[in-house]
Amino acid sequence: MYRDLSFKNSILAGIPSSLPAPLVVDRSINHAPKRKDILNVKEKRLAIQNALRYFDPKHHAQLMPEFAQELKDFGRIYMHRFRPSYDMCARPLDEYPHQSRQAAAIMLMIQNNLDPKVAQHPHELITYGGNGGVFQNWAQYLLTMQYLATMTDEQTLVMYSGHPMGLFPSHAGAPRVVVTNGLMVPNYSKPDDLDRFTALGVTQYGQMTAGSFMYIGPQGIVHGTMLTLLNAGRKIGGDGIKVFVSSGLGGMSGAQGKAAVIAGAIAIIAEVNPKAIQKRHAQGWIDEIFSDLDALLARLKIAKADQKPISLGFQGNVIDLWEALAKHEIKIDLGSDQTSLHNPLAGGYYPADMSLETAQKMMAEDPENFEREVRNSLVRHANAIRKMTDQGMYFFDYGNAFLLEASRSGADIQLADGSFCYPSYVQDIMGPMCFDFGFGPFRWVCTSGRDEDLRQTDLIAAEVLESILRTAPAEISAQLQDNLTWIRQAEQNKLVVGSKARILYADAEGRMQIAQAFNQAIKDGRLSAPIVLGRDHHDVSGTDSPYRETSNIEDGSSFTADMAVQNFVGDAFRGATWVSLHNGGGVGFGEVMNGGFGLVLDGSDEADAKLRSMLFWDVNNGIARRSWARNPGARFAIERAMANEPLLRVTHANLVDEKLLGETYDKIFCDSALPLADGSNGW
Repeated sequence: MYRDLSFKNSILAGIPSSLPAPLVVDRSINHAPKRKDILNVKEKRLAIQNALRYFDPKHHAQLMPEFAQELKDFGRIYMHRFRPSYDMCARPLDEYPHQSRQAAAIMLMIQNNLDPKVAQHPHELITYGGNGGVFQNWAQYLLTMQYLATMTDEQTLVMYSGHPMGLFPSHAGAPRVVVTNGLMVPNYSKPDDLDRFTALGVTQYGQMTAGSFMYIGPQGIVHGTMLTLLNAGRKIGGDGIKVFVSSGLGGMSGAQGKAAVIAGAIAIIAEVNPKAIQKRHAQGWIDEIFSDLDALLARLKIAKADQKPISLGFQGNVIDLWEALAKHEIKIDLGSDQTSLHNPLAGGYYPADMSLETAQKMMAEDPENFEREVRNSLVRHANAIRKMTDQGMYFFDYGNAFLLEASRSGADIQLADGSFCYPSYVQDIMGPMCFDFGFGPFRWVCTSGRDEDLRQTDLIAAEVLESILRTAPAEISAQLQDNLTWIRQAEQNKLVVGSKARILYADAEGRMQIAQAFNQAIKDGRLSAPIVLGRDHHDVSGTDSPYRETSNIEDGSSFTADMAVQNFVGDAFRGATWVSLHNGGGVGFGEVMNGGFGLVLDGSDEADAKLRSMLFWDVNNGIARRSWARNPGARFAIERAMANEPLLRVTHANLVDEKLLGETYDKIFCDSALPLADGSNGW
């Protein structure tokens, strides 16, 4: 029977010819909430037809009522019956059946994205963010793994929003997989469009690293969060340990507690879902949990007196936490939010004054009232934060669309010119300090699954950064030193959840030199198996997002998406093993375009050539765009890149005299510059 097959045979079988027994829902893990009933009668019939396309007609009579019931019960057809019985986790590379080592590495990454230790809603194939999916249903997973197990290096697998369209002839230098997620005709990227077309089974929200198979658990964001908090603390100055308050522990937000402790701060992180907060506590990412606010505030007082870093979890609604802090006038240094507000009406944000279960029921059965409660809660949320900032707290939007959705809800958070009264962390911190100089979240995965290989990569990366730091210009020395400190402490901070992975912020020079050193170590036998390179899409070049990644690009182009698309295409023909392009991610569907990649290093000369070409482009594409937007740090970085690479030439932006511009504007556009009686402008 299907469930008795060995792991390799199960992969090779793909969609089974005989139906496995139905599965009982496992209530011990976190499940996605029921999605709202958005399809009409005709569309529901179409959704069922679409799902049945994967199966032999002889099974349709049995599967049809089952899929119809799933659509009714969950608002989606997940095909739970076909969820594999084997453990979902990243295995050593050679445990996967394969004809292409590159394809085997992609199978490893897919399984890591769906590992219950890593994924937010693993049985619904959602990795993080409430709706960031790897696949739409389990048939797509089974078929994709079968394709990857049987493909050669002369083929490319094409993925349409989780659906494996098929294997196409290509060549060894082409990507093994090309992924697109949520790409829509431009007029159809509103939130209801996402719900409708996802329920129909024709698109999905890939988030950023979920649908591109590059998520490495909360470690993937902990380093960036640590850098953000470290530099936010430096920005506000002052003595004593900083106190940071935020919310969200379900997906990538789960990194906040540990990141704060590494940065030397006290953190209080709120989370409404008890399973999510218990999971982070069990993994050591939250030190202590409280459900009583009085007890929590008493513990905070002790922590501040002790002046020792600690992460405290509040099991409850963050609005209650903020209002209690404001009421008692408790000094908080840093504040932010990481609820999944890109998805506020479908599980990303929960209203105050109701239980999680009540909110989920209302969300599915009474979406209009649920939206009203969400909007009212966002106004309360923003009002409480305003009271805290009036008391001296530095608040920054963490790119989760908090300010955007709060403003849409009527909160008083906008200035006269329409901008927000609080900065995005990219505007204030990560943009000018990291992205403009080319520093972003470079990551790698040891496909052997061995701790010793991961330890060796840490040592190699540290050696490279030490070497670069010796001659680095002052503009980037602090960045290099922060990352050197990070990688030296990475093992003792116990960051691994799932695959044997690591992350650090590096520029093009650092990424290329580290990658070359890895490739040489594989060739020499110091590393026992290939390494997968990647990055978060939240990077220098990967994402066009006017309210996050490109929020410090102020030439008016932050709403364009040329950079992300060029990044995706350029990575593809410069040697990436797989590439991805997504609509949505981080701040919402229709609000972002982002591209990602994976690159397998196997110790070969071909891999060395690919990494040089692809990684240089992957970073400098974004630096060139940021330089053209007149960002000073990017101008410095691109001139340095051109000095090191004779084949690179970019168009420079000429700066305009602000005084001359002001005088000209006044003369032409102000009342005094109205045309004279003779029709001239007076010049």
